[in-house]
Amino acid sequence: MRLLTIYRRVLLTLGRDLRIAALLGGANLVVAMLQFLDPLLFGRVIDMLAASDTLPAGQLWSQSVELIGLWAALGAVSIGANILVALHAERLAHRNRLQTMHRFFAHVLSLPPSFHGEAQSGRLMKVMLSGADGMFGVWLTFFREALAIFVSLLVLLPLTIFINWRLSMALIVLVVLFCGVTFFVISRTEAGQLRAQGFQGALIGNAQDALSNVVVVQSFSRLSAEMRLFDDIVKQVISNQFPVLNWWAVVNVLTRGSSTIAVITIVAIGTYLHAHHLAGVGEVVSFMGLATMLIGRLDGAMGFASRLFFEAPNIREYFSVLDTTSTVPERTDAVDLPRGPGEVTFDAVRFGYPRAPVVLNGVTFTAAPGSTVALVGQTGAGKSTVMALLQRLWDPDEGSIAIDGHDIRAITIDSLRRSIGVVFQDAMLLNRTIRDNLLVGRPEATEEDIERACRLAEAHDFILRQPQGYDTMVGERGATLSGGQRQRLAIARALLKDPPILILDEATSALDAATEARVSRALKALMAGRTTFIIAHRLSTVRDADEILVFAHGQIAERGSFDDLLAQKGIFAELVATQLDQVAA
Repeated sequence: MRLLTIYRRVLLTLGRDLRIAALLGGANLVVAMLQFLDPLLFGRVIDMLAASDTLPAGQLWSQSVELIGLWAALGAVSIGANILVALHAERLAHRNRLQTMHRFFAHVLSLPPSFHGEAQSGRLMKVMLSGADGMFGVWLTFFREALAIFVSLLVLLPLTIFINWRLSMALIVLVVLFCGVTFFVISRTEAGQLRAQGFQGALIGNAQDALSNVVVVQSFSRLSAEMRLFDDIVKQVISNQFPVLNWWAVVNVLTRGSSTIAVITIVAIGTYLHAHHLAGVGEVVSFMGLATMLIGRLDGAMGFASRLFFEAPNIREYFSVLDTTSTVPERTDAVDLPRGPGEVTFDAVRFGYPRAPVVLNGVTFTAAPGSTVALVGQTGAGKSTVMALLQRLWDPDEGSIAIDGHDIRAITIDSLRRSIGVVFQDAMLLNRTIRDNLLVGRPEATEEDIERACRLAEAHDFILRQPQGYDTMVGERGATLSGGQRQRLAIARALLKDPPILILDEATSALDAATEARVSRALKALMAGRTTFIIAHRLSTVRDADEILVFAHGQIAERGSFDDLLAQKGIFAELVATQLDQVAA
């Protein structure tokens, strides 16, 4: 994506504010024209003073008052236009920066695990903030300053030909040379800046990765290793960034020095033309003013081009993430799933993760409304993948999945997931209050609803013992609570959501026996009247399931009740015997 393409997209991102942008464009045109008139009016004053010996005093005074009055009026209009531009440019840029962050945040949250499994959360935060800040700078600088600059260079500068084409040629040549140098530097440094930004993203991603796993880093004495990795990436950033900075420093120096060169050139050419009666004193003075103003404009244009250049990789990366399409797209004619009894049907489902072997092959089963179905098998047999497909975190390669007769690909993702509650092995609590965590699945729940769910989950009593009760912050991932407390909050969260379908994903495997017994009582209250799927390695927890599906090599190898499967003396019986041997040992 080239610079101009990025720039065009940044402007189009304004959406509903394009009308305001157009008004700002008009105001910038006025500002540019009025500022362009300043040196021309000054030249008129010089001509008038030069002819003062030939004019009566009264006529000279009258013309002076008219000219200075016009100059003052134009100055007042210019000040007003500048205030208008600055005020609305600031508001437009700030408003759209926040909207840009909102758009990115909403899009990333909607992307499936196939995206998040490869993207670092720290990098995504960096992309969102850097991209939004980069576009903010472009909008603000463009509408407050740069647009007037480009109007001056592209529209008003050619008009100087009608004043004195010989002097105007010197200005035009100066602009062409400046633009040529700038484009040359951009072409020489674009790839290096892109590499430097890539290493900066890796730097932030690795730092976030280490900080989020600081216990592992400290436990395995990786402090020195992580710092060496950090320093290595820093060196890569510097080795790619410094050559880019050197080139742009040269452009900056040339721009600063061009002011003196331009004025000297105008004076030399103007003196020659005046000596040969081809230019008046006022014209020479006007062009000296125009040259000085033009150098200022070029300096501003260079600053804008430099900012756009250095922000381009951030903005490009922002749009790259925003353009990422979901692997589970929602159909345009998708309908909401009505609340039903919760029958779940898998019909000849086949699935494999990208660039990986087939995980499920020909999986077919039906879970009756209100029944409890357990999924067991060795690690990697496909149990969790089945539940991921049910939630449309992925779509099957072949076959279909239906809830109450509705193909889940024909219903909205939001209504599908509202119908499913999940209790994970890790409770996955947000760093917010207990109440906020409980309301995740049902924001409109009343205080009475919250308390009822917590009592059923046997969580109400320990919540009241917290420093601020339901308003206690739980820390990152619920760090201030015990494992049993976190699980009971997760169960209360699912109870409050009140879905017809429930998934228990190793919900008690990380708990000690005493805590597991307490959590199990809460789970029974949660499972009542719901179609429940239990993913379990601890086979004693699925004894009461209505049906057990035994997965092996991506297929359902056995199915039946606990006692029936034991009697078959097949895979399930071997798994149970192995676990009993481990307990005995």
